[in-house]
Amino acid sequence: MLSVRNLDLHYGHSQILNGVSLEAEAGKVTCLMGTNGVGKTSLIKAISGTHPRSAGDIILDGQTLGVLPPQAMARLGVGYVPQGREIFPLLTVQENLETGFSCLPRAERRVPDEIFDLFPVLKEMKDRRGGDLSGGQQQQLAIGRALVTRPKLLLFDEPTEGIQPNVIQQIGRVIAQLRDRGDIAIVLVEQYFEFAYELADSFTILRRGTVTLSGRKGDVSRDDVLRGVSV
Repeated sequence: MLSVRNLDLHYGHSQILNGVSLEAEAGKVTCLMGTNGVGKTSLIKAISGTHPRSAGDIILDGQTLGVLPPQAMARLGVGYVPQGREIFPLLTVQENLETGFSCLPRAERRVPDEIFDLFPVLKEMKDRRGGDLSGGQQQQLAIGRALVTRPKLLLFDEPTEGIQPNVIQQIGRVIAQLRDRGDIAIVLVEQYFEFAYELADSFTILRRGTVTLSGRKGDVSRDDVLRGVSV
């Protein structure tokens, strides 16, 4: 579904990513891991179009893409759950979900029932303002909003950050359900090692903006992965 090849990214004169490659298959979870500040969020932003890459190719569903803005990437099927959630605090839960309509044809502008099945709390609180929700509820809302766009590639940036344990477990179950549907490729950026390791089908580990380890779960040892994120 997704192939990133030799991607470079700069912030001004500073190079953040250097020749990064990554693959993500439909029905699989690719975990992007590494310590803080190694470029994980920058790579997610490059894939989602929220920060333009400097060089390299992004191939989505067999199509080589130019440097496109985020709204164009969303229309092509890239869903993004950003770090920090970034929901609209003054809009209701329902209105936050409906912001995902902007990249859909008019005939498809509805909130799928599946979202309320995955996150029943959103149905219960659909008339509450987003800013009145707890951090865990806001994270569920951010995931629901991304799912409204009918993604074929779903990018998660630190979905467990600042979230209570019971909601972390629920988010893990949802990611597993989405993976098992078989029609969505998932890229997961995550610091919580046990959470990421349990869900992962493959790993890409960054250090100082370059890939130091990449492989399927069965081909790389747990110790190698742990060392890669602990250096």
